[in-house]
Amino acid sequence: MEAHASGWLGTSGAVEADIEVLERRLGAQLPPSYRQFLAATDGWSHVNDTEGPFLVAAQVGWLRDLDPDLVDAWGDDEGLPAIPDDEYLQYGEDQDCVIVRREHFRTALQISAWGDSALLMLNPAIVNAQGEWEAWAFANWYPGVFRYPSFWDLMADLIKSDYPDEDWARLRL
Repeated sequence: MEAHASGWLGTSGAVEADIEVLERRLGAQLPPSYRQFLAATDGWSHVNDTEGPFLVAAQVGWLRDLDPDLVDAWGDDEGLPAIPDDEYLQYGEDQDCVIVRREHFRTALQISAWGDSALLMLNPAIVNAQGEWEAWAFANWYPGVFRYPSFWDLMADLIKSDYPDEDWARLRL
C-alpha cells in the first residue's frame, strides 16, 4: 500500500554496514551497479509481471544454498562441449540463451525471489573490466539463460521491456 501511494516500489536503501555484512557473509565484493542498487533500495517489491521481488541484503545468497534443487538440475555440464568465449560473451539480440555455461549455476548469486517461474541472479564467474558480474534472467520456460554484461544492463532491459516507447538511450551508469 505504501509503495503504491508513494510511486516507489523499493524500500529505503541498505546502509553501508549492511552491504559490508552481506559481502563478508558471501566472501566476495559485490559488483558496483548491484551495490549501488542496494544502497538505493534494499529490496524491491517487483520488477514486472514475470520476475520476482528483489531480495533484501539479508536474504541474498548463493544459489547453491538457497535453491540447491535448481543447481542440481542445471549445474552439470558433464559431457557437453565447452563453450568458447566468442560464443558465450554475446549479449543483446545476438545472444542465444541456450548457450550457457551450466557450471556457473554452482557459483551464481540469487538476488530475487521466484516470480512467475522466473529468477534473477548474478554470475561472479564472468567479471568485466569495471568489476561488474554477468547478470542472469532465468525462467522455467526459457531453454537456457538470458545473460547481461552487468546488473545495470539487466535492469535497463527489464524496464525497457515494460516501457518500450520511452527514450532509454539516455540511461547510463
